[in-house]
Amino acid sequence: MIGVHYSRRDVLKLASAIALGITACGDTSSMSELESALAELERQSGGRLGVSIASLEAGQIAGHRADERFGMCSTFKLLLVAVILLEMQERRLDPNERVHYTAEDIVFHAPVTELYLERGFMSVLELAEAAQITSDNVAANLLLDLVNGPLGFTQKLREMGDPFTRLDRYEPDMNIVPLGEVRDTTTPSAMAATLRRLLTGTQLTEQSKVLLRTWMENTRTGLNRLRGGFPSSWRSGDKTGTAMASGMPNKYNDVAVAWPDDGNPGFVVAAYYEADGEYDRIRARDVAVLKEVGELAATAWTLGHDG
Repeated sequence: MIGVHYSRRDVLKLASAIALGITACGDTSSMSELESALAELERQSGGRLGVSIASLEAGQIAGHRADERFGMCSTFKLLLVAVILLEMQERRLDPNERVHYTAEDIVFHAPVTELYLERGFMSVLELAEAAQITSDNVAANLLLDLVNGPLGFTQKLREMGDPFTRLDRYEPDMNIVPLGEVRDTTTPSAMAATLRRLLTGTQLTEQSKVLLRTWMENTRTGLNRLRGGFPSSWRSGDKTGTAMASGMPNKYNDVAVAWPDDGNPGFVVAAYYEADGEYDRIRARDVAVLKEVGELAATAWTLGHDG
């Protein structure tokens, strides 16, 4: 199949047929075909694409480069917010505690923390919401300090059952992940599995899960990425990540959860895309790769659960 050009319609049809086979009998050859379809999407895009699609009910059902490492960029903030929610529910953090900061703490992209700079503080809960919904970098750094920094955050992930995801630096330095760098990376399968556990497991209380889901749904930075490929009638939420710097390809990431409107359990998609070069701006064609992944996942899921 590799080397044969597929139109967008062809790829969608292939993924849908494969999903039906997976649902019906768990055929490993069908799984291989789906991975080939994702590989073809990667080939047509010209970059490197990593994807893991996991059912909230049953775990990973498809992937491409799912166990390879990719720079997380701001997708780490979704897991950071979940860690903060866990710390609050275990009463190790007070959601109303004031976290003070000054102009010296301000780094690039601080849409919420800059608003409260004159006041000089935000609550833990306010910082968590800002980190998730607006991807505020200062909010993320302040939250990291509450859990003993990037290494403390990584340790929390190990305790939560994620052996792969690692954070080594603060924002914005953690976005610099050239070829061969392992710092500040995850794998699509690890990210999808960790989010699935958070949404369905017992680590977070139902109240914390509702808050995390609500913040994900209220996030608007990824409406043209994975969520752009989901039907508009579905509930969905996500956390994006983007990085552009000299010495590495542009990075476009998105981690999303979708709840179809047919009553079937939802699914998680973790998608990490490194573009085919360095550019000084966000390109629509690169964002569209993640939208295509979302559409593939949604179409396969819908037809795979039809009837």
